[in-house]
Amino acid sequence: MAPLNWRMRLQLALRSLSIQGSWNYRTMQGAGLGFVLIPILRRLYAGKPEALDAAVGRHVGFFNGNPYLATVAVAALARMESDGVTIEQIEKFKSALVSPLGSLGDRLVWARWRPLCAFLALLVFLAGAPWWVASASFLVLYNTVPLGLRVWGLRIGWRDGKEVGRTLMASRLRRLPDRLTIPLAIAGGAVVPPLVLAFGDTPSASPIPVIGIALVLAALGYFRPVAARRIVTTGLVAAAALLVGLEMTLW
Repeated sequence: MAPLNWRMRLQLALRSLSIQGSWNYRTMQGAGLGFVLIPILRRLYAGKPEALDAAVGRHVGFFNGNPYLATVAVAALARMESDGVTIEQIEKFKSALVSPLGSLGDRLVWARWRPLCAFLALLVFLAGAPWWVASASFLVLYNTVPLGLRVWGLRIGWRDGKEVGRTLMASRLRRLPDRLTIPLAIAGGAVVPPLVLAFGDTPSASPIPVIGIALVLAALGYFRPVAARRIVTTGLVAAAALLVGLEMTLW
């Protein structure tokens, strides 16, 4: 099967931005899914208005995957329609795809990427940047992943069709939330010292060294998580020993 041309990819990607525009408690994102699929269904059922209506109608039922990974389902369902897969198989596939898309997307975007971007933007602000620079840095950095996921989802969904579940299970994306855990923890912890310096009794102290060390450790935590864990653990133990030693000396 030939890949989707760039115009169709662009149409589907732009429409996927509004997949939650008709969110409701009965079908969740179902109406949005049907809306996103309309351009390619029109192409598949050109000259067959009744078949087109039926195809759109069966795709506006219940669907509730992560909105940023919904393009996986969009392209895979379109591929299945193109291949003439039965309606029963399509419905089973759509129901089976909800949980993995929701779990993977929620763990990656909501539980890891969004708070990590928020901490990094806060560090930018605490380093002395204007509020609008920090806000812009958050928006630019955060949206790289959602936009990338939408494009990636269209590609693998159309390429693999009903076998896309295996692709998701074998992809590096599945392990990415775990890889982001240490950078998220480091970035979150790094926010504390600059806040103490900003609101404490030492306003002249610069937070730049702390922020720089945190960013280096966060990057190391992604590429070399074991090394970063050892460095942080050793640092915390050394700091605790130093504080205990000072307390015993002073008292």
